[in-house]
Amino acid sequence: MTAESREHVRRHYDALGDGEWHRLTGDVKGRVSLAVHRRLLAECVRPGHRVLEVGAGPGRFTLELAALGTSVVVTDLSPVQLALNEEHLRGTEAETAVERREVLDVCDAGRYSDGEFDVVVAFGGPLSYAFEQAGDALRGLLRITRPGGLVVGSVMSLLGTWRHLLPGVLQVAEAIGEDANDLILRTGDLRHKAGNDGHVCRMFRSRDLDALVRAAGGEVVVLSASNWASLGDQDLLVELEADPSRWARFLEHEIAACREPGAVDGGTHLLFAARHRQP
Repeated sequence: MTAESREHVRRHYDALGDGEWHRLTGDVKGRVSLAVHRRLLAECVRPGHRVLEVGAGPGRFTLELAALGTSVVVTDLSPVQLALNEEHLRGTEAETAVERREVLDVCDAGRYSDGEFDVVVAFGGPLSYAFEQAGDALRGLLRITRPGGLVVGSVMSLLGTWRHLLPGVLQVAEAIGEDANDLILRTGDLRHKAGNDGHVCRMFRSRDLDALVRAAGGEVVVLSASNWASLGDQDLLVELEADPSRWARFLEHEIAACREPGAVDGGTHLLFAARHRQP
C-alpha cells in the first residue's frame, strides 16, 4: 500500500468512526452478511487458536473470535477504529481474549514471525486497499500462519456490487464517462474514477481472487459470497426475520447458496479461507 493510499484509507475509517460498528447490524442484509461471516469463522477457528485480526475495526468480529475461545492480536490501520474496539470490548469477557492492540498496514506483516498464528482474519476487505501490493500482502499473511492454518478474509466483489448498486453505477458512468466506467468494470480499480475523494478500493471477481491466492503460494479452500438472495426485497426479508423458525431456515439456505459456484460473485463481498498450497 502506497503512503498516499494508506493515508486515504486511514482518513476514511477515522471519519467513519462508530458507523463501522453498525454496518452489519443496521439493516437486514447486513445481519445476513454477519451470519455468513460468523459461519465461516466457526468453521475455521477453534478454541485455543492464536489469531491475528487485520482490519479489526470497532470489534464486531473481535467479539466473535473471543466467543470462539481464541486469543487475539487486534490490529487496524485506523487509530480511531482501534480506540473504538477497546471501547466496545471494555468490561466484557471478550476483552480478556485480546493480547494487545496495534496499528497495522496489511502490507506490513514483517514484524511477526513465520507461523506465529493459527489463523489470520482479514474481514472488511483490507486486501482490497492494497492494490498492486495485494499479492505481497497476502503472501505475508500466509507466511505468519502456521502450516495447516488459514487466512480467512474478504475482498470487495466487483460483479456483486455492480449488480446490487446498478443505479449508482450508472450515475457514476454519466459523471466520469463510459470509457472510465468500462475500465473500472474491467479492472475493479476505483482509482479510475478520476477526481474521486470518497471510497477507493480494488474490487475482485472470484477468478481474480483465486489467481491472487495462488500467486501468493496458497489455495482457496472455502469461497463464499457475503449475500445472495438477501440482496433482494428488504421489506420481505424483515417480515421473514420476525419469524425465528423461518428465519433460521432462510439463513441456512442463504449460507449454502452463497457458496454455490454460480453465486459466489453475486454478493457485495467475496469471503474466503486460504491455506498454504499443498505439495
